[in-house]
Amino acid sequence: MTEDIKWWQKAVVYQVYPRSFQDANGDGIGDLQGIEQRLDYIEKLGADVIWLNPVYASPDKDNGYDISDYEDINAKFGTMVDFDRLLSKAHAKGIKILMDLVVNHTSDQHQWFIESRSSKDNDKRDFYIWRDPVAGHEPNNWGSFFSGPAWKYDERTGQYYLHLFVDEQPDLNWANPEVRQSVFDMMNFWVDKGIDGFRMDVISLISKPNGLPDGDVPAGGDYGNADKAVANGPHVHAYLQEMRQKVLNRADMMTVGEASGVDINNAIKYADKNASELNMVFQFEHMGLDNNPNSALGKWYDKKVSLLDLKENLSKWQNKLAGKAWNSLYWDNHDQPRAVSRYGDDRPEYRVVSAKMVATLLHFMQGTPYIYQGEEIGMTNAYNLERSDFDDIEIKNAFKYLVDKDHLIDDETMLSYVHAKGRDNARTPMQWDETKNAGFTTNTPWLKLNDNYQDINVKQALADEHSIFYYYQKLIQLRHEMPIITTGEYQLLDAEDDQVYAYRRLGDGEQLLIINNFTNQKLTRHFDVPSQATMLIGNYDDDQGDRLRPYESKVYYF
Repeated sequence: MTEDIKWWQKAVVYQVYPRSFQDANGDGIGDLQGIEQRLDYIEKLGADVIWLNPVYASPDKDNGYDISDYEDINAKFGTMVDFDRLLSKAHAKGIKILMDLVVNHTSDQHQWFIESRSSKDNDKRDFYIWRDPVAGHEPNNWGSFFSGPAWKYDERTGQYYLHLFVDEQPDLNWANPEVRQSVFDMMNFWVDKGIDGFRMDVISLISKPNGLPDGDVPAGGDYGNADKAVANGPHVHAYLQEMRQKVLNRADMMTVGEASGVDINNAIKYADKNASELNMVFQFEHMGLDNNPNSALGKWYDKKVSLLDLKENLSKWQNKLAGKAWNSLYWDNHDQPRAVSRYGDDRPEYRVVSAKMVATLLHFMQGTPYIYQGEEIGMTNAYNLERSDFDDIEIKNAFKYLVDKDHLIDDETMLSYVHAKGRDNARTPMQWDETKNAGFTTNTPWLKLNDNYQDINVKQALADEHSIFYYYQKLIQLRHEMPIITTGEYQLLDAEDDQVYAYRRLGDGEQLLIINNFTNQKLTRHFDVPSQATMLIGNYDDDQGDRLRPYESKVYYF
C-alpha cells in the first residue's frame, strides 16, 4: 500500500492568513515580503505546504475573498514580483505553495461584473445570476451566509443579482460554459507560474439548483437556508471533472475543496481515490456540533462541544472514507475560533497541556493535517475585542441583524458568543514576541491584537524546549517517518466514554494507541499496553500508566 501514497497524503499544511502574519513595510497590514521573512520559521516547524489565503487584487469587502482581478496581487500585500520571489524561495526550502481559489463569486468591481451590470444585453450579462423581481421583491427567499437577503436589486437594469455572501460578492453563473473556461484559463495562469495546488473556497456551492427554489426557513428566521438549497448542486461534479481535465491534470497538484453542506456520500464523490475531481474536502460537520439549539442563531453559541458527539463524528469520517477517499484534518482556520479555546482549555494553568492534547488527537488520524498560524504556539481567542473592534463582516452583520434589527439576542450575550465563535479570534495578528505590537508591525495593526501576546508568542515558544511549538514539530516529524500514521486502520475505543478519547491505528503487525483526557480532572482508565510498547509522545514528562492527569495525552507504539 505504501507505494501508492501521494506526497500530499504525508504532507502537513501550514495556513498563512497574509494580512495577519507579518508586516514588512510598516503599514499595519501583513504582506508577501513579511511571509518571505518568516519562511525559516515555517521550515523549522517542519510543514511541507503553505496555504495562502487570497492575495489577489480586491476591494477587501470580505478580506480578500471578493476578488477584482485574479491575475494581479492586492497592493496591500505587494506585487507579482514579491509573489514570484516568495514562491521561488519557498520551493528552494522544499515548501510547496497552495493558492486559495475563490470562484463561486467575484467582487462587484471585477471587470466581468462591471460589464455584466451595465445592461441586460451585455456579453457578460450571463456571467452572473440575474433574475426579475417576483411580486415586487427578491426572486426567492434565500438568506446570505452573512445575514440578510441573498439578492441585491440593481436600479439600472431592474433586476436582482444573487450574492450568497456580502452584497459586493456576486455569484458567478457556472452554468455558462464561457464562465467555466474563463476560470480554467485563470487557474492555468497560476499553474504555469509553478504553484503546487489550490484550496477551493465554497466549491460545493458553484452549481445552483434548477429553478432556484425557496429554502427552508429556520424557526425564528427571516430567510430560507441557502446552504441547504445550493450545496452539492446538480452539476458540481461535472464542473469539477471538467476542471480536472482542463487544469488539474497538467501538473502534480494538491487540491482541497471547502465543501459546505457535504456529507459522507458527497465527500466520496468529490475526493474519490480515482482522482477524477479533488484530493480531499474540508467538511464542516464537526464544526457544527457546538451550534446554537436556536437554529435562527446558527453558529452563535458559547457552549463546549460534547465529546461523545465529537467522537462519533470524527470516527464516522475516519471509517467511512477509509479506502475510498481522503480526509482533511483541521481544528481551526481563518473562519473558525482558536483550537485551544474551543476544544481545549485556554486558562493559563491548562493552555499548554490542553493545546498539546488537542493536537495529538488530530495528528494521529488518517488524513492531511492543517495547522493554522499561531495554533502551533497555542494562540487563544481574543476576549479583549469589543463590538467596536471587530473587522469581520460576518460579525458586524450578526450584530446588525440578530441584535439591532430582529432582537433575537441582547448585545452582551452576542458578544460572549462572538468571543467563543467569531472569525476575528483567528485573525488577530500573529504574536511573534513581547515587544510593541507583538513584533507584527511597527505601525498600528489593521486589527486589534490579542492582549495576551506578551505571554504567548513565538520568541517565548522557541526558547522553551517543552513548548507547544516543539510538540507540533515532533508530531510532524512522526507523520513523515511512520507510514502507519498515513495508512493504518482507525479503531475507536470506548465510544461511550464522555471524558477520554482513545483510539488505535492498526498497521501490518504494528499498532498505535492514542489516549486523550478531554477534562481538567484526574482520571483512571485501563488500556492493554504491552510491556514492550514505546511511548512515542506525551504532554507530561512521565507516564503514570492508568492514571490520567488533566488534559493528558500520550501515544504508544507496539
